Amino acid sequence: MNSDERLTEKTANSKNVRPTSVDADSPWKEILERYFRHFIAFFFPAIQQDIDWKKGYEFLDKELQKITPLSAIGRRTVDKLVRVWLQTGKEIWTLIHIEIQGKVEPQFPKRMFVYHYRLFDHFDRQIVSMAVLADNRKNWRPDCFGYSRWGFKLNIRFPLIKLIDYHSHWDQLEGSDNPFALVVMTHLKFLDTQKMPEDRLFWKLTLIKKLYRKGYSRDDIVSLFRFIDWLMILPEDLDERFKKDLAVYEEGKRMPYVTSIERLGIKKGIEIGIQQGIQQGIQQGIQQGIQQAAILHARQALVDALETRFNKVPKTMIAKIRKIDDTVLLKQLFKTAITVSSLKEFREALKQHTI
Repeated sequence: MNSDERLTEKTANSKNVRPTSVDADSPWKEILERYFRHFIAFFFPAIQQDIDWKKGYEFLDKELQKITPLSAIGRRTVDKLVRVWLQTGKEIWTLIHIEIQGKVEPQFPKRMFVYHYRLFDHFDRQIVSMAVLADNRKNWRPDCFGYSRWGFKLNIRFPLIKLIDYHSHWDQLEGSDNPFALVVMTHLKFLDTQKMPEDRLFWKLTLIKKLYRKGYSRDDIVSLFRFIDWLMILPEDLDERFKKDLAVYEEGKRMPYVTSIERLGIKKGIEIGIQQGIQQGIQQGIQQGIQQAAILHARQALVDALETRFNKVPKTMIAKIRKIDDTVLLKQLFKTAITVSSLKEFREALKQHTI
């Protein structure tokens, strides 16, 4: 990143605090917020040239929530409303929609239309909607919505990106310095290795080594690592191999970056602990913060594993998970989540552990 890009992204994210809810905690949302300019440059280069990046950009989450108050928790989507300025000085709002769920949704184009007209009607602003589909259905490409009758005609068409199309552009992805090239590579290998854990281990290490070789800053490496680690979930035994192999690689390259999710959780815990330490003593606060961060991470890892495997997870099940404060139990349930064949089977295991 150059200095102008860092200034722009710092402005856009100055108030960004990592949330803990299921939807807001999605690394897709986190990666989009951190690398919004890179996202536009990678997927929509023509749009990127029209935007005056020196004026920065602003995420309008509160405005979007006003028109989508009943969004279902667990639906694998990320919606971002962003204010940008054109080179002409005109203000434009863009609606970015990423459909992450791995199945065809017939109502998707209608939802794009509904979000669009609600925003336009509520704020009386020009809205530019665009979508990214992260599923693996080659022929599902819904880029419009409309109907007509008796001389009336309605039609809305939006730019559409299909991530699996980049399979045929792998060499270009490897040669790109844009962080979103690595995001796309990670997602493609996530799809390719869903039933091949050994292959997933290989590609997880390969992608992270590639991340180091790109020469990114420490903050960029940590942010992109979080995304890779979230998508490329491994069984416990392979995860241990991954950590050991990564540690050897880091030591050989003399790159002692804070990379593992556990260590990232400790960092967050220290921040929480320091705040608590103002009243309870710094040392005690740090220890409590570390413990609380470990619990929060274990809960989120469990929910993410279930949603990755089964798409939609019942709210009641998520609520029960949120009440568990035992990290050992949470780790046991995580292992169960990646081995059971159905949510019904997991529900029975959860019931036995939480009675």
